[in-house]
Amino acid sequence: MQVNKIRFRYYAAAAGVLLSVASINANAQSDNQAWVTDELSTYVRSGPTDGYRIIGTLNAGEQVDVLETSGNYTRVRNSDGNAVWVLSDELQQTPSAVEQLPALEAQVEELTAELDGINEAWEQRVSSMTETLEVRERRIAELEASNQELDSQAEQSRQQVRGLQARLETQEEDLLMRYFMYGGGVAGAGLLVGLIVPHLPRRRKKRDRWF
Repeated sequence: MQVNKIRFRYYAAAAGVLLSVASINANAQSDNQAWVTDELSTYVRSGPTDGYRIIGTLNAGEQVDVLETSGNYTRVRNSDGNAVWVLSDELQQTPSAVEQLPALEAQVEELTAELDGINEAWEQRVSSMTETLEVRERRIAELEASNQELDSQAEQSRQQVRGLQARLETQEEDLLMRYFMYGGGVAGAGLLVGLIVPHLPRRRKKRDRWF
């Protein structure tokens, strides 16, 4: 999502450069101005035909004011204020590279600064997201370790419970065995007494001497 926004802003800025150049071109045409081609310096004549003498040159990319056109020639006024004739083919209706370069360089610097700001903001966002992700990963690792520790403690508790249950069952069995042994001992003793007592000699009663 953020990448799409960055691309959109970049394209918007590039479109701004193109619109700026188009605006310059439109202003140039509305102001009836022209520019000498960027190729070489152009000779100018005193009249609108090749028969007129050459009276000077115009610098490549120089801006001129268009005064009139006659045949293949156009009468222009240069930066010195002189009106001269030049071949129409050696004029163009759009600003020369020399004229456009400063504006384009300024636009490039502006776009570069804006992109640097966007990149810095994006890097900060990514760094913040990375830090947040690392914090969450550490938290998850801590929770997993705590969960494992709790599982281990629970297993130990279950083992202790099973051990206690086994001891209780053993104690109950021992107690029942003791009860049985005690009961059996009492019954055996009673039986033994019952068998022995009848066979014991009885004491005879002394007769009364008066009889």
